[in-house]
Amino acid sequence: MVKWSSGQRLRDQRLRDSKTNGLPDQHRQSEVLVKRMQKTALVTVAAAQYPVEFLGRWEKFEHKITTMVREATDQDAQILLFPEYACMELASLFSHTIYRSLSGQLAAMQSLLPDFLALHRKLAQTFAVTIVAASFPVALPDGSYRNRAYVCTPDGAIDFQDKLIMTRFENEVWHISPGDTIKVFATPHGTIGITICYDSEFPMIARRQSELGATLILAPSCTDTVAGYNRVRIGCQARALENQCYVVMAPLVGAVDWSEAIDVNMGAASVFTPVDYGFPSDGILAHGEMNQPQWLIVELDLARIEEVRQSGQVMNHRDWDHQWPLYTQSTAGSWLAPTWLNSDGRALTDKQPRNRHSFSRLQPKKGARTARVLTAKGA
Repeated sequence: MVKWSSGQRLRDQRLRDSKTNGLPDQHRQSEVLVKRMQKTALVTVAAAQYPVEFLGRWEKFEHKITTMVREATDQDAQILLFPEYACMELASLFSHTIYRSLSGQLAAMQSLLPDFLALHRKLAQTFAVTIVAASFPVALPDGSYRNRAYVCTPDGAIDFQDKLIMTRFENEVWHISPGDTIKVFATPHGTIGITICYDSEFPMIARRQSELGATLILAPSCTDTVAGYNRVRIGCQARALENQCYVVMAPLVGAVDWSEAIDVNMGAASVFTPVDYGFPSDGILAHGEMNQPQWLIVELDLARIEEVRQSGQVMNHRDWDHQWPLYTQSTAGSWLAPTWLNSDGRALTDKQPRNRHSFSRLQPKKGARTARVLTAKGA
């Protein structure tokens, strides 16, 4: 069993009774339930850097997830986020022929979905937390598959967010279909949204969730290169900037040689914030250790999101709609016009020839830099 360590805590937390093991006793459990079900602007979020492994038995997976949830809640976590496709290690419960086959994995995994949901639902209720389970490739009646992240709440409810924009691997090789609905989810701590991995790189998804009331967006991810990890990381940070909200990223980590779906996994959990008064100057509240199994656990004050949206140094969230008139004008050709710059930084006029001799982009002078830019007419 992988030994788990906790990520950096940004605020002091009240330590639990060090002698308490397993599930809390009845009296203690009642106190924990009351505390966690109270609606408050303060919420502690745990993002898993989840290591993939060969399981072989359902009981090993159940023990692994239960242990992780217990360790996170022992540090007062109230919302737990697992990564994209972490469930694919369950393919190791089947034969070599199945877990070596991309299509075979998808079909076989459906028999495990009821137990997968029941386990996470039970843990959410037992520990009085909200759990975003590892996204699962779910078969639909028409034979297609959706990459689906289930949300299990303390009251026993289950909902889900489908991934909306598929990567080339999902679309062209694995044949996972996109979802078609942007959702938000009510929790005891406020409204949250989920952008699964690649979805975080497209601003309109998180924007819609923000408009629907989300102040916290969770981004489970699965990337097999450092470049892929950075794309998701940069996307998450941009969404936090644009919407003046928190974005929490949780990646799959580790490598296995038996599954093409999750063979190599890279990343680090992160928590991103608005870049404004009272927040980190770089917009990064916490960052896990790259590629290491661990929880990153951070306490967030959701009330500060509403404050910064109302009285921040800038008003990204409020000013979002100001860009649309500019965009409409530019596409009509009435506001922005392309301008070519020569090697001296001077704009070429419409009457100047644009051939390989006049374009410094084709014949650059040594040390000179050229660029094609859009400038406002008359500027």
